[in-house]
Parts: sequence; C-alpha cells; structure tokens
Amino acid sequence: MDTETNLDEDKRIDKAAYVLKAVAHPLRIKIIQMLNDNKELNVSTIYKNLNAEQSLISHHLINMRDKGILDIRRSGKNIYYFLVDTAVADVIQCIYKSKILN
Repeated sequence: MDTETNLDEDKRIDKAAYVLKAVAHPLRIKIIQMLNDNKELNVSTIYKNLNAEQSLISHHLINMRDKGILDIRRSGKNIYYFLVDTAVADVIQCIYKSKILN
C-alpha cells in the first residue's frame, strides 16, 4: 500500500472508533435499537419506553446527533429522531449474534 492509501485507511479506522465510542452506552444501544425498529420516534416515546428521565434521554440523543449517528425531523412542536444510517444497528446485531456475548 502506498502512503495515501494508508492515510485513507487510518481515517476510516479512526471514524469507526469514533462511532463505536459514541454508542458505547447501554441506553444509547437501546435507543438505536428502538429507532431501528420504529424508523423515528420523539423524545417522549423514547424515555417512556425506556423508563428513564427525559433529561438523560435528551442528553444521549443530542450527543449521538452531534456525532452524526442520529438526525431530527421537526413536526410542529415535536422533534422526531431517526438513524442517519442503519449500519450502526447492524453492528450491534452482529455483536448480539457473536460468541462474544455467549
């Protein structure tokens, strides 16, 4: 490999590590699973289904949005969150299916 190819691969690896760190929390994984199953949800639905404080869920949603994992759609007073790319949910499912958790 030439130097440019190595730099491109290094950038991809750095980005993958960045995304994995961004979702490395049990509540964030649950949120991702919920959004993958439902396409989009508002904050109220998420925190009620997870039986967690609204402020805590909002914090996690904002963090994942800032890191490019989630995005929003506004409808009146409601803000709906959705996954930018379902590949993150696919990675979580691969981990579930792996021998790592058994």
